[in-house]
Order: sequence, then C-alpha cells, then structure tokens
Amino acid sequence: MIRFDNDYTEGAHPKVLQRLMETNEEQLPGYGKDHHTASAKALIRSLCGEDVDVHFVMGGTQANLTIISSILRPHQGVIAPDTGHIAADETGAIEATGHKVLEIKAVDGKIDAGQISRYVEDHWNSIEREHKPQPKLVYISQPTESGTLYSREEFEAIRHVCDEKGLYLMVDGARLAYALASGDSDLTLADYADMCDVFYIGGTKAGILFGEAIVISHENIKEDFRYIIKQKGGMLAKGRLLGIQFEVLFEDDLYMEIAGHAVKMARILNDAFTGSGIEMHFPSPTNQIFPVLTTGQIEKLSKKYAFHVWEDIDETRKAVRFCTSWSTRLEDVEALIEDINNL
Repeated sequence: MIRFDNDYTEGAHPKVLQRLMETNEEQLPGYGKDHHTASAKALIRSLCGEDVDVHFVMGGTQANLTIISSILRPHQGVIAPDTGHIAADETGAIEATGHKVLEIKAVDGKIDAGQISRYVEDHWNSIEREHKPQPKLVYISQPTESGTLYSREEFEAIRHVCDEKGLYLMVDGARLAYALASGDSDLTLADYADMCDVFYIGGTKAGILFGEAIVISHENIKEDFRYIIKQKGGMLAKGRLLGIQFEVLFEDDLYMEIAGHAVKMARILNDAFTGSGIEMHFPSPTNQIFPVLTTGQIEKLSKKYAFHVWEDIDETRKAVRFCTSWSTRLEDVEALIEDINNL
C-alpha cells in the first residue's frame, strides 16, 4: 500500500533523527531551558521579528486550545470557519476549555472580512447579546483544511476588521510550510507575525516527529504564557526534543526544502488528474489536492493507494484527498499517475 492519506505517514526527516541521535547523551536542563531550544527560538525570531515570543508544544490541538483559552475571558468565544480544525476535527477541545466555537459558513475553507464584521455587528446589535458568547477572537488556518490560501489582500481585510471590532486574530499554521512554498502566496513569516496577534508554525506535518512553534506578537497574550502551557499539559519535561527538532528545521532552511518538495509532488499529481479530465473540488495550490472521483475509480485506486475520502458530491461521485510530504517519492507519484491514466 502506497500512502497519500496524510503528510505524517513516516517518522521524521533523516536530518532530524540524526541530530536527535547526536545529542541523545547530552545532559541538558528540562522544560525548554536548554541551549538547543534557545537556538531554535532565535532562528524563528530572525524570520519573524526579534520582538515576538516563541514557545514549543507537542501538537496542533494542544496549540489551539492553549492559545485560545489564554486569550478569552470566560464569557467569550472564538469565530471560526465551520470547516476549521477547531470546529470539525478536535472533539470539542475548545469547548472543553469553556469557550464556544462560533462557526461561520466557509467557502473553499475560507471566511472573509465581511462575514466576520456582520457576525460581530449582529451580536452587539442584539438585545439578547448577554445570553450568547461574546465574539473576541478570529481563528483561521493557512492553508485551510481545504488546501486553499488566504491572499495578502484577504488577510489585510480580516486584520482591519479585527482592529475595528476589537478582536484578536490567530492563525493555525499546522501546514504553514506549504503555504509559504506554494508560489501562490507572497506572505512571509514576518508578514504573519505582523498581521496576526498569534500564530503557530507546524512541525508535525512538516517533517519532524512532533511539535508546533507558537509565535506571539501581542503583548497581552505573551504574559504568563508558560504558566498556561504548563496548566494545559503542554510543558514537556524533555523540552529539548522540541527545541532540537525545530533547530534542525530552521538552521539550514530544511523547513522550506521539505515544503517545496511536497508542493512539487502535489503539483505533478494535480496536473495528472486534471490532464485526465478529472475535476478538482477545491483550488488548492498546496500539498493537499482534492480530485472528484467516481465510486468505481475510488475502488480501483484504493486497492493500491491509501487516500482520504473527503465528502460526497452526488450519488456516484466523491471528493477525495491526496496529500504529499517530505517523504513522497517520485517513483510512487509516477506509479499513481500511470494508474490515473488507466482509470
């Protein structure tokens, strides 16, 4: 079975594993107080801005619930696309912290500034507003769960609404590497640091064993953040394991090398599907592609390949997801293309 079902099917890039082996017997302080973690933070600050705070946690859901619960007061909620990870894929993790996810209908995985503005205005214009969670934070993903991207213009518009309405803005960057490498976006890590109050740089889905780097720009969110990480179970005693992995990712641009390879493999597959007359459900320029296949085509490809059935289109067709990563081999892509051509 050749796997295209996600971007974390293998363990980690060999350079990451090699460094973990090389440093295995170093005696270091715990809880991220070691020099490797300090180096990783410095490398990220060099790309995002020296005034940001950087913290490492184990995974995306942990990053989301830690960030969101640190920002919101007990009566406040977080605006998110209905397809967003916190709304659709985290088993009520945000609600378990006491905060409601305020869902807005997404188009191709995205919500826009107008929708956010209307939602907030409707809340404050309601005579029963005290009976509903107060919107205070906007959550979006880049790229989205549909593989699509927010443009600079869309980001700036959302930032403007957040400033106008007194909202915080956070970005789930679990797959941010693939947005940066897509070629369809001219946003840099420094731009995200400038436009977001907080975002995170995903490592789990970008070539390391585990880990996300939380980048905080807003001074209010910086305060006591390590206390909140600890309270939410995110402070790893062997924090060195996070620091070392991110140090490897960013010291020689391995992060972008990994992302570039994955996006290149996805583009090859995308062209093969569309060249065979198969339509794409979402206009994704990242490492996730969403061809629309018949049930018969799905059955044929499933005998040899693992991929994710995304959603029903009609009685005979479904959108599926193929995902590439640092470990995607060209020979596996070429084998899949041959089978696509023979559908």
